[in-house]
This record gives sequence, C-alpha cells and structure tokens, in this order.
Amino acid sequence: MAYDVPPDLAGLSLAEIAELVAARKLPPVDQWNPEATSDSRMRIAEGGTWYHDGSPITRPGMVRAFASLLRRDADGSHWLVTPHYRQSIEVEDAAFMAVDMKAEGGALTFRLNTDEFVVAGPDHPLRAAGDPDAPAIYLAVRHGSEARLDRSTWLQLAEHALAEGDGLEVTSQGATFSLAPA
Repeated sequence: MAYDVPPDLAGLSLAEIAELVAARKLPPVDQWNPEATSDSRMRIAEGGTWYHDGSPITRPGMVRAFASLLRRDADGSHWLVTPHYRQSIEVEDAAFMAVDMKAEGGALTFRLNTDEFVVAGPDHPLRAAGDPDAPAIYLAVRHGSEARLDRSTWLQLAEHALAEGDGLEVTSQGATFSLAPA
C-alpha cells in the first residue's frame, strides 16, 4: 500500500490538522498486556534514528509501523506491543522527534519524524528538562512516549513564546506550559 506523505504543516489550517489527527487509526497497545516478552534488538538513538542489530532502519514505512506499536511503561521502559507478544526496545532519549511546529488558533501543532501531527494541550503536554542554559523540550505523544523538539523546532517554539509574552511560557488548547526547566 502506498504511503501519502501529509502536506506541509505550514500550509494546513487547524481544522485540517484536526482531521488528519482524527483519521489516524492506531493499534490499541494500551489495552494489550501479553505475557510473552523478548528483546527486539532495536534502539532509537538520541537523534531519532531507529536501529536493528546496530544497522539503521532506512525504510520510513517500517519506522512508522514500529512506532505505531510503541508503549512506554511507568518505569520508563519502552516496548513494541502486539496482542500476543511484547519486545523491549532501547530508547536513548525520546522515542520521537518533533521536527516542525505551527501556532494557530490558540493551538501549537507539532509534526513528528514519523509524519504524524500532535497538538499540544492537556492530553499532550509540553515539559522542559535539562538546565536553563541548555533546556530540552519534550511533547507527550501517546502511551507514555514523548517527542523531543529538535533544534529548529525548539527555536520556532522559543520565537513564538517571545512573540506572545515573556518567553518563559506557552499556551496551547487552554493549557499553559513552562519552557524553563524546573
């Protein structure tokens, strides 16, 4: 089946983004709790590149398929989950990378390295980590997993914060998030 890359984030309205988000059907990995487990021999590097047995996974469709099965437990461990089996996966920093951002209509929308869109808000909060001189901003994606904003997306968010106020907070869908690490 052919994969249609979503249109450029800048050219989409908030309503169009909401339609694309609603149309994405993901497996209910949060409802699956299989007993059988093993090591997937996979890892997601700090920059968002997926590896299997030390070699990068170069097919974007494979990465998207695996990403749809990803779940992070409360203890921080990541799993690829199916109804009958779960495999551990090493995640060096965050499972996803946010690679673009758009502010429109009181909402901040992020495009992930898997071509998915996530709208920050109460269900997808932003959090600041690191230290004030080198902060890292993370976006909750799904099933406990997060996306780290890449450098250019972090700069887009910082420019938006400065344009909207004092630069230390942003608001999306009525929720306010600090950009200063605690």
